[in-house]
Amino acid sequence: MTEIGAHGKASRLNDRLSLVAGLLQRFTWERTGSDQAQRIELGGSITIDDSAALWKRIGESIAELKEARSVEIDLSRIRVIDGACMALLVHFRSDVRARRIRCEFVGGAAEVERIVDLYGGHKKAKRKRAVRKPANAVEQVGDATLAVFREIRQILDFFGQLVVSAILAVKNPKTVNFHDVGPTMERAGADAAPIVVLINFLIGLVMAYQSSAQLKQFGANIYVVDLVAVSMTRELGPLMTAIIICGRSGAAFAAELGTMKVSEEVDALRTLGFMPLRHLVMPRMLGLIVVAPFLVLLADAVGIAGGMVVAATTLDITPTSFMIQLRGAVKPSDIISGLVKSVVFAGAIALISCQQGLATSGGAEGVGRRTTGAVVSILFALVVLDAIFTILLAGLGL
Repeated sequence: MTEIGAHGKASRLNDRLSLVAGLLQRFTWERTGSDQAQRIELGGSITIDDSAALWKRIGESIAELKEARSVEIDLSRIRVIDGACMALLVHFRSDVRARRIRCEFVGGAAEVERIVDLYGGHKKAKRKRAVRKPANAVEQVGDATLAVFREIRQILDFFGQLVVSAILAVKNPKTVNFHDVGPTMERAGADAAPIVVLINFLIGLVMAYQSSAQLKQFGANIYVVDLVAVSMTRELGPLMTAIIICGRSGAAFAAELGTMKVSEEVDALRTLGFMPLRHLVMPRMLGLIVVAPFLVLLADAVGIAGGMVVAATTLDITPTSFMIQLRGAVKPSDIISGLVKSVVFAGAIALISCQQGLATSGGAEGVGRRTTGAVVSILFALVVLDAIFTILLAGLGL
């Protein structure tokens, strides 16, 4: 009984000593192999609390590696290692290599391998840079054509979603953010009025001035009124105003919604229960559609005024004669067709710019790319729509 009791006490004492040793140093460092090819096996959990003991072992091992030609650091028995201790091991490997001794890390669990890779513990084979194969003209044209069709499909899909949202909004008007319609009309209408006036006045002036030399040759000075008035009301007034709105409001809409998309504000609105189409798109579209006809009427008036200035100064046509000829030259259908065009143009501008904005991805670069794409797409759409209107009106005899 005495021997058994003594043996039990000795066993418990050894367990306590092992526990104390484990608390003081939670990792193991064993060096095996020959003098020229040595292997260092590390095990246990190596954290920043063990950095002092690890640094001491590193210093002792570097001093002892005199005849070695290669050293392998086996990490397979390590359960946990943090960045500080991994940095010390990488420093140890660098010192060993500085002595012209080959030294590499081997083994290690997946988590340990991740830390080793993070600190550059493993050499990675140099990857050859992929050589870009230049595309020929046919491939570039094909890629561009496919990109155009993809954009058209996305716009049509967005238009379908907008129609569905509009139908649902009619049933529940409270879901539409009508508070933003007024500010949109102010930014796109009142703020755009000065540039619309200036551009269209110069357009009417230049058009009348360029045609005056030709009209003088045939004694048809008075027909400068018909030329300027019909061109402004049917074509140039709506088209130039739409181009100005595209540059100002279309680009602004795309940039605003694009920034909201990449900063996850659109996702936040969805989380709060607000539908982006009704909360962001519809107010902008309504504001632009309402204000566009007024801008076109203003553009028609100042464009005709520019023609009147040239007629009075170059063609000797008095303002009274100009106004009399204007009454016979401009028909109500000319003005109405221009107003209809302005509504369609404004809807296209809002539709494309908002679609491009909500399709943004990739941070600031994506916002810039989508804003540029919105302006280009809108200009292309305006030309196509204007051509369609011209063909339809000609077919209807208007």
